[in-house]
Amino acid sequence: MSRFAENFRRLKEGNEKAFVPYIMAGDGGLECLAERLVLLERLGASAIEVGIPFSDPVADGPVIQEAGLRALANGTTLKGTIEQIAEARASVLIPIIVMAYVNPILAYGIAEFCKDSKEAGIDGLIIPDLPLEEEGLMEPFLTDSGIELIRLVTLTTPVERIRAISEKGNGFVYAVTVKGVTGGRGSFEEGLATFLSKVKSVSRLPVFAGFGISSAEQAHELGSYCDGVIAGSTIVQLLHEGRLAELEELVSCFKKEKESAL
Repeated sequence: MSRFAENFRRLKEGNEKAFVPYIMAGDGGLECLAERLVLLERLGASAIEVGIPFSDPVADGPVIQEAGLRALANGTTLKGTIEQIAEARASVLIPIIVMAYVNPILAYGIAEFCKDSKEAGIDGLIIPDLPLEEEGLMEPFLTDSGIELIRLVTLTTPVERIRAISEKGNGFVYAVTVKGVTGGRGSFEEGLATFLSKVKSVSRLPVFAGFGISSAEQAHELGSYCDGVIAGSTIVQLLHEGRLAELEELVSCFKKEKESAL
């Protein structure tokens, strides 16, 4: 059973929501990536998304863009990130997902990237600038390596397209909760609950809500309509500023809810 399947089975059996933190590889130095992966699992993360810094990150808001610039200044590379994930894999049991744009993967070489990612124990891949119609570029290599391509749906994605996306793979559907780039929001779009409920109703895969989630309260609010949440900008900022108590409070928010109910 894959790490995704095992993790989702355990969460479902425990009636528990997933919390997936996003971190930027190389922010603070690439040498600390393995340590941060171990820390986030210990704090209660259900899976971890690792961003690859890129010079033109079209989906990223200011906080993650700045983290990417810091990481690039530290000399972070896609190959170096995969090597660090491989180092951490002996200690980290939860799924690890890489978020990368198409160009760094093409520069690496698709076949070599998928081979190295498989050997490193990477479970999933998010490519925000790869549309469904162009997945043929990557899909055969990912299938052979057993790496799940995680696909995104947005507030404007038609129902039939959501259904088609959810029919592919065995990972999860990433439901983007805002119109725009990443970054914490004080409030969400009107109709977001309806959107998440709609995605959940047509998807055969777990549905995780992401973009804009900056507090435990927001995580609980959106988690009530889907299977889990993904938080990025706030996690990146808390790590950058060393605010570990607040980091633990956010990452463990669903764990603490479960404990308080017992």
